[in-house]
Amino acid sequence: MIIYGARVSPFVRKVIVFAAEKELAVEVKPGGFGQGGEIFAQASPFGKIPAFQDGDFLISDSSAIITYMDAVQPEPNLIPLEPKARARTIWYEEFGDTIVQAAGAAIFFNRVVAPLMGMPQDLAAAEKAEAEALPRVLDYIEKTLPDSGFLVEDRFTLADIAVVCPLMNVGYCDTVQIADRWPKVGQWMERMRARPSFAAALEIEIPQIEKMKDKLK
Repeated sequence: MIIYGARVSPFVRKVIVFAAEKELAVEVKPGGFGQGGEIFAQASPFGKIPAFQDGDFLISDSSAIITYMDAVQPEPNLIPLEPKARARTIWYEEFGDTIVQAAGAAIFFNRVVAPLMGMPQDLAAAEKAEAEALPRVLDYIEKTLPDSGFLVEDRFTLADIAVVCPLMNVGYCDTVQIADRWPKVGQWMERMRARPSFAAALEIEIPQIEKMKDKLK
């Protein structure tokens, strides 16, 4: 199995961690932004990351890839079978992929990615997201996060992966101090970072982030 994309992408990270939890062997290759070659172009005809290859099977989109992985390797179960818990997990994945990502991307892209790619920064958009959209997201998580420290079924599921991944990118921006104002969220994020599947991914990813940030100095 091959995942194409940039490790710092929340969507790529989501698939890498999901695969690790399923104990599926994957290789991560560059994809997008002119990288990935013909296989990437076939797997992701609109250039979105991540893209995925398993033999002659090609597909893109993190949710589609995770659905495939879950069918190939049902255990350990990360998408609950109980109807209400399953629905909540899919809600949290959508929440992470759209609402949380929209807030986080406005901050991370404009403060870190755009200047590295020679693209115009919209710092006003970053400041607006940090002042308005991000607090709404974090207030919601702080209020709804159970005492167990997991979003669904008092155990680790896709819900935790999908929601924390875009927040990790926000954490790379030094201006945002999540744990100070949202302590439950901060503790939850630290538990996620310490989990072996996340820790292994971040061990490779963080030096890449540090190099990116050094170029901005």
